[in-house]
Parts: sequence; structure tokens; C-alpha cells
Amino acid sequence: MPFRRSSGILLHPTSLPSPFGIGNLGHAARRFVDFLSTAGQSYWQVLPLGPTGYGHSPYQGLSAFAGNPMLIDLEHLVRLGHLTEDDLAHRPDFPDAVVDFDAVVPYKSQLLDRAYGQFRAAAPESQHVAFRAFCADHGHWLEDFALFMALRQSYNGRSWQTWEPGIAARKPAALSNARGALYDEIEKQRYWQWLFFQQWTDVKSYAHRNDVAIIGDIPIFVALDSADVWANPHLFKLDQDLEPTVVSGVPPDFFSETGQLWGHPLYRWDLMAENGYAWWISRFQMAFTQADVMRIDHFRGFYNYWAVPADADTAAKGEWRHGPGADLFDAVTRELGDVDIIAEDLGDFDTESRAAVDALEAQFGYPGMKVLQFAFGSGPSDPFLPHNYAPEYVAYTGTHDNDTVVGWYEKTSRPEEQEYALRYMDSDGSEIGWDFVRLAWSSVANTAMTTAQDLLGLGNEARMNLPGTVGSHNWTWRFREGALTTAIAHKLRQMTETYGRRR
Repeated sequence: MPFRRSSGILLHPTSLPSPFGIGNLGHAARRFVDFLSTAGQSYWQVLPLGPTGYGHSPYQGLSAFAGNPMLIDLEHLVRLGHLTEDDLAHRPDFPDAVVDFDAVVPYKSQLLDRAYGQFRAAAPESQHVAFRAFCADHGHWLEDFALFMALRQSYNGRSWQTWEPGIAARKPAALSNARGALYDEIEKQRYWQWLFFQQWTDVKSYAHRNDVAIIGDIPIFVALDSADVWANPHLFKLDQDLEPTVVSGVPPDFFSETGQLWGHPLYRWDLMAENGYAWWISRFQMAFTQADVMRIDHFRGFYNYWAVPADADTAAKGEWRHGPGADLFDAVTRELGDVDIIAEDLGDFDTESRAAVDALEAQFGYPGMKVLQFAFGSGPSDPFLPHNYAPEYVAYTGTHDNDTVVGWYEKTSRPEEQEYALRYMDSDGSEIGWDFVRLAWSSVANTAMTTAQDLLGLGNEARMNLPGTVGSHNWTWRFREGALTTAIAHKLRQMTETYGRRR
């Protein structure tokens, strides 16, 4: 369905201020909603909310259905009676501008362990009733996920492929024994998920009361070391030893001579089609309980995807294979009705693939993306320049995978891009972040989005992710308490009203 003229801000909850080392779903999340409301914004866009695995990347999640316990608000657990004020009084001296995952994860995990013990021992019956109702409602994914996480804990975080063969292959007797031996750990994992969804539902409801909708994010692929692959190996291209035969990536291009080897296992689309794409239907149903609009990462993979032999060292020797195309989204529409989806359709395309992906988006009314940082490299005909696109797009100043606008201008762009950008916007570059916001907001795109970093005028040090790399420079940025001021909100609101994006 058509998106109305509107705008919003991209900010992952981990980036919110908090005294506990990582943003969470508590007070700061509501204050950010208040900021959005004051600024006249319609959307809060987040990255995938699932529990993270390799490199703490939201795009390498341990489940396509579960929530990340590291986002749980500990202060809410005090109000529930599962922790005490004294439990929270002695915490490490966390940095306030980045997430130190090596310090945060063990600190929060031990407190969440303690909270579970108190819940089990002394929570009122009403809480246990609510917990059991949640477990019943979400059993179709929660049972496998909780067992997976309990097993993963017992194997010291090792990949499920290294577990005892009967458990890795999901032999019924081995799973039954594991459920008995790990009962308490399984219950704890269920409890953590109950807390996460209780808190996220409250945040989402608060956003709705302030006329702010949530844009979520679905990575097209799932990690090999995930509950999804372990629980559904038949849906993925694995051999008899449960090893991938082909994996995901993208081919060589201007940015990389060898392409990008992502390494996700690829889907058995033929088998998924035979059962009406039931796993994907469930995934979308779950996603739309968490958000109002869903951005799908690497949307072009539903038309064609790059398949790389699993033993390859690089992505150079892959091949294009066809995905399910409209067949999948016909099934989604039959089950869920018309849903609001943003198609992340960036990257290099040949003419045929570009036309096919455009046709798929048009058929279902899914807007594609235009990123302004890509607009200034090839002259007036560049498709990312606002004068070259139609309303059915979402215009971004940048995304989590881009540098900040200031970082782009000062560090990662070419001189000719800088010069053309200034000429195009009639700017001197002194407020380049706001220049890009104005360009997105004034465009014909129905939806315009910016990042919190660009509103704050931050440089390369505030970049959220550098694709193709792993390290503490990725996924760790946070803004400090009070940084998003009322003055910034009023400036953005005025711009939003000027260009007719007021909700």
C-alpha cells in the first residue's frame, strides 16, 4: 500500500544512553519516543532485535524470532521485584559513548540469572500465570529456541554442529534427555524472552500513543549457528553431515575484487514452496508483532541470490540462482493481508535483475531505498539524486552500513563527490548533516529517514558499522544523555512541517 508523506529516525536501542553499558527498553527508549513526537516524526526505525552471535552483529542473530536479552531494562526488574536496588548499585564504570560488549554481556547475564532465581522463588502467582501464557502463545518457536540456547550454554558457546551427534541431528531420545537435564536453563531462557517481549511491547505501545510507528528489520538470511537452522535443517542446503553445500555472498564489484563472502546457509526454496512457505509466514507474523513496517535486508535475494560453494575462500566463484519471487509474497499477502514492507534494494544490478526487482516491488507496493550518500558519484543522471526518482521510495541520508554524513564528507567520499554535493545543495558544507536532512525531507520520496548521528553532526567515529569487517568499531556507538536536545527537535519539526511531512 502507498506510504504517506512522512519521516523518521534510524536508531538501534543499543545506542540509547544508559548507566548499564548498553541501551535498553526502559526510560531512555520512552524519552527517545518523546523526542520523535516533539520533532514531529512518524517513525522510529531499529535494526534486527534478536539475540546476537558472531561479532555482536544484529545481522548474525541466534534466532529470527527471539529478542535480545541484553536489551532488557534492569530497573524494570527492580519494579517487578526480581532484582533489588542493591543489585544494581555496584556496576562497572562503563563508557557512555560506546558499548563494551566484553564487559556488558557478563555483567547483565549474571543479573538476569539472579532475576530468574528470584522470579522462580518468590514472584506472585499472577506473574507466573502471565509467563506461562506467553510460553504457550509463543511455543512454536520458543521451545526450540530455549532448548538451543540451553544447549549452547552447556557447550560453552560452541556451534551446534560440534555438539554430540544425536543432539546436533535432533534425535528424539537425545533431545528428551537434554530437556530433562537442562530444564532450569531452558526455563530461564523462556523467562528472558518473556521479559524482552513484555518490555518491547510496552515501548511499542508507548510509541503508538505518541503517534510514532516502528520500522523493524528482517535480514533475508539467518546465521548457520542459529536456532532456526538447527531446528529446521531440512529447509536449508545442508549435506548429510549437516554442513552447508552453498553459502551466501555477493559477487566481485567496484568495491571488492573477490566479492563478499557472508557465509549464511541458503534456503531450500523448493521445499519451502511445498509447504506454503510456512516458516516465512511465521517469521513475518512474528515480525509484525514487533513492528508496524518491516525493512527487508537484501531484498533482491528473493529474485536472485549469489550462491557460493561452501568450501570457497572468496565469493568470486559463485553463481546467480533464482529465488521464489512473487510466489512467496503472494503467500504472505494471503495469510497476513497487505503489509508494509520497505525493500532494501541497494547494490550492483545487471539490467535484467534491476528490472525484475523493480517489478516485484511495484507488484506488491513495496518502496525501495535511495541513499543520498550514493548520489554524487556519477553526475546528473545518478539514480540516487532526488531529481531522478519518484515518490514511491524511502530516502535516507545514510544507513547503519554507511559512514555518517559528516564522516562521508570529511573522510570516505572522493573530492569530486564533495564538490558536486556542495554545488547540488548550494551549501558551504558547514552543516553538511543538516544539508542532507533537508535534501531528503524536501525530496518527492514519500518517506524520508535520517540517523541520530546525522542529526547530531557526528563524524566517522560515530559510524555504526563498516561492512566486511569485525571489531569493536562496529555496532557499539551510543549517544550521551541529553545529546538530542529540544532545540534539535524543534529544528527538525520545523523542517518536517516546511516540507509537508508532519504526521
